[in-house]
Amino acid sequence: MAIAELDDTAAAELGPLLRDTARVVETLCRPEQTYVCMWSHGRDARKHLHIAVQPVTAKVRARYGGLRSEQLQARMLADGDEPDIAEVEQFCERARELFRAITDSSAEDRS
Repeated sequence: MAIAELDDTAAAELGPLLRDTARVVETLCRPEQTYVCMWSHGRDARKHLHIAVQPVTAKVRARYGGLRSEQLQARMLADGDEPDIAEVEQFCERARELFRAITDSSAEDRS
């Protein structure tokens, strides 16, 4: 799968979804930067699509020697740096609430 293979409906849904996801991440994490990245890969050919929306703070960059972009992401993956599961669950609950608010606001705007 690749972005180029998306049908018109999926492509039309992707832009607002990425925007809203970045808004949620920025609201909850207050990062200096938010990366939105896509990888499309399989063993020998494209097989599936990954889209990452990643908050990047000065604290995270400092922990990884000032690395940025794909170098930062590669180092984080290689280090296996994972957040505490309780923190993830708390983030997800807060994110669900924000997504609901965004969805409700969008529905009101369309009426």
